[in-house]
Amino acid sequence: MTVDGVVFDLDGVIVDSEPVWEEVRRAYVAEHGGEWQDDTQRRLMGMSTGEWARYLSDELGVRRTADQVAAEVVEEMARRYAARVPVIDGAVDVVRRLAARWPLGLASSSPTRLIAAALAATDLTDAFRSTLSTEETERGKPAPDVYLSVARRIGLDPTRCVAVEDSSNGVRSAAAAGMAVVAVPHGAYPLDSDARQLAVTVLGSIDELTPEVVDRLG
Repeated sequence: MTVDGVVFDLDGVIVDSEPVWEEVRRAYVAEHGGEWQDDTQRRLMGMSTGEWARYLSDELGVRRTADQVAAEVVEEMARRYAARVPVIDGAVDVVRRLAARWPLGLASSSPTRLIAAALAATDLTDAFRSTLSTEETERGKPAPDVYLSVARRIGLDPTRCVAVEDSSNGVRSAAAAGMAVVAVPHGAYPLDSDARQLAVTVLGSIDELTPEVVDRLG
C-alpha cells in the first residue's frame, strides 16, 4: 500500500481533552441527579454529541433532556477552552511535518464549535484539507462513518489512508473504515485488547509519529 493521506483524531491525539471532558461531564452528572459509573468515561469516548448526551440523560439518570445536556456540557467545555486549550506536547509539530508530505483530514467526536476553537488555538486550521465532527454523521465512533466521510471529502480511498487515534472506539472506527491505524493511547485510558489488536502500530507518544513511521506502514 502507498499511503495517500493521514486522518487524525483530535481529542487525546492533538489536544489532551479527555480528562477535561471527564471532569466536566462527571460534575454535570452529579449536579443533575445522575450516577457516574466506573466504565462511563470509556463508554463515552468516541460517541457523538447526541449519543453521549442521550446516554447521560437516559442511562445515568441525569434530570435534563438530551438537548439540554448537550448544550450545557458543550458550553462549559467552550468556557474551559477559552481559558486554555490543553495541547499535547509535540502534537503541533507532528501535524505540520505530516502535512508537508500528505493531505490531512480530521475525524473528531468533538462538536464542530470545539474543533474550531482547538485548531485556532494551535494555529492548525489550515493544516487539514477536511475536518468533520461526528455530530454531522449518522453514527459516532466506533462506527466508521466519520472516517469514511473525511476520506471522501479529501478524495481519497480510505484503504490507502493512515488514521491516528487514542481511544478504543476511535481505533475500531478507523479500522472499520479500512484504514491502517496508528494508536497513541492515553495513559489514563488504555486500549481494550481487541482495539490494540486492530492497530497496525502502537506508539508511546505522539512525537514518535514521524513521516518515516507512516512510510513504513505503507
